[in-house]
Amino acid sequence: MVKHSEKGGCPCHSEEAHETAVQLLRSAALSEEEILLAAELFKAFSDPTRLRILTTLMKGEICVCDIAEVLGMTQSAISHQLRYLKNARLIRARREGKTVYYALADSHVMAILACATDHIRE
Repeated sequence: MVKHSEKGGCPCHSEEAHETAVQLLRSAALSEEEILLAAELFKAFSDPTRLRILTTLMKGEICVCDIAEVLGMTQSAISHQLRYLKNARLIRARREGKTVYYALADSHVMAILACATDHIRE
């Protein structure tokens, strides 16, 4: 049971309700492994350059040279970040001849970016 301070306990005076809530919250909590994976996911989103690349890819599939042009960066710098994003499973690559096209990995990535965009524009 959750113990509250010795100075009067919980202000709502309902220890039983707290125990039920705590048990429910513990059973729904992410595992340590899931927490670490989620932290890595948010780490990938935390870099401004990677975030610029991801939001550019929200428009659709694009090659590295066009991403570099849009962001005003070198292809080498973009390629480095694309490798990171690909390893984080946030983007996918498709080769057509000598050209590699990049896109968001799936609808989950699009949803995360869309939610973040909506949130900051509120």
